[in-house]
Amino acid sequence: MARSRKRRPVPRQLSRRRSRLIPITGFIVLTFGLAWFFESQATSTIIFVRHTDTDLAMSAGDDPPLNALGLQRAELLADVVQHLDVVAGVDAIYASEFRRTQQTAAPLARRLDLDVEVRNPYEVEEFMEQVLADHKGEIVLVVTHSDALAPLVEELHGSKNIPVIEPDEYDNIYIVTIPWFGKVKTLRIHYGFYVPPTLGPFSGPATNRL
Repeated sequence: MARSRKRRPVPRQLSRRRSRLIPITGFIVLTFGLAWFFESQATSTIIFVRHTDTDLAMSAGDDPPLNALGLQRAELLADVVQHLDVVAGVDAIYASEFRRTQQTAAPLARRLDLDVEVRNPYEVEEFMEQVLADHKGEIVLVVTHSDALAPLVEELHGSKNIPVIEPDEYDNIYIVTIPWFGKVKTLRIHYGFYVPPTLGPFSGPATNRL
């Protein structure tokens, strides 16, 4: 009959190590869990701009293209927005169904190899809900119209004090940052330029609607 082996007692030092291992493991799991949580709740950034310069007289109807100055300003906009974030950059670009917004977005879209997604900016609530749901924690450019910009910003709980955009005013950039917790911030910067009618090859920005 085989003799049963006596179980060797666990040294006190080894027992202490095991008791310490449990809280250390729990701390590591908690740390990774918190890191995942904060990453999944990252700040979303929505950039709003009005389309650049157009000449209504050059085109019949309500869908004029950009004029020569507008095309130049669209390239300048791409210069500014392309490097606005030093780490990642713009993740998505939206424009309305009108040519002037799509042409304004085109230079940046081309540089970043992104498609310009077309949405109706006057469907304010639905549009902003979709952007936030699809691009949580990302940077999004929205090229829109002068009368649509303020309602879109307000829908995100951004500033309610955006001044009226004048007919010949094309160089505002509004940046709305939406943290997972805390106050929404609205920043405004200017990026554009103006060529007086007597200088340069252009006739200067023409007054136009929206």
